[in-house]
Amino acid sequence: MSMLTPPGMGGQYRITGDKYPRMRPSRRRGRLVAAAAASVAVLGLLGWGTVQLIDVFTGGGDTTAAARTTDCRTKAHQAGRAEPAPAAQADALPAPGRITVNVYNATERTGLAKKTADELRRRGFRIGKVGNAAKAYDKKVKGTGLLLGSPAAQDTSLRVLATQLAGAGLRADARKGADLDLIIGDAFKALTRRQTADKAVTTLTAPEPAGSQKKTC
Repeated sequence: MSMLTPPGMGGQYRITGDKYPRMRPSRRRGRLVAAAAASVAVLGLLGWGTVQLIDVFTGGGDTTAAARTTDCRTKAHQAGRAEPAPAAQADALPAPGRITVNVYNATERTGLAKKTADELRRRGFRIGKVGNAAKAYDKKVKGTGLLLGSPAAQDTSLRVLATQLAGAGLRADARKGADLDLIIGDAFKALTRRQTADKAVTTLTAPEPAGSQKKTC
């Protein structure tokens, strides 16, 4: 009987040898526990990343969306106070039939003033005086022409008349009346093509349809 066999035990329970049995957990169980923990960590990271992506693409939730809506309303209110309504802008720009134009020739070519005045009349403008330019401008206008009017006409009737002569200069003088002067210069060849000019006048004088303004929010 071996010295390791307790007294009274023998037979099939007999222990032989000179080493104690080793009691340790299975290596397989340890690996399974580690793999499970790693899986839980990975799933947690994936869930957190998914929530972040949803916030990015949806604007960060109801609170952010509400803030954007409030900001849009504020901007729209401020824009409405800063800029006149399209109809008000159209009322400030007179139609050609309400504009009287004096046509003067500052070049050495004859007949330009009458020819230009006749064309403007066909386009709906009222025609005043027609003749040669005053000494202050005669043979001194190098561009296509010069448009003169009162200071009040700079952003109204002169803008409408400018659609008829591309490249013309605009200038205010000391006149009190509402009539305008079109002085033909050396570079003048013809008025702006009628179809193009009519379209420009319509854009300036016709109010925009309701709901045609851009939405920025």
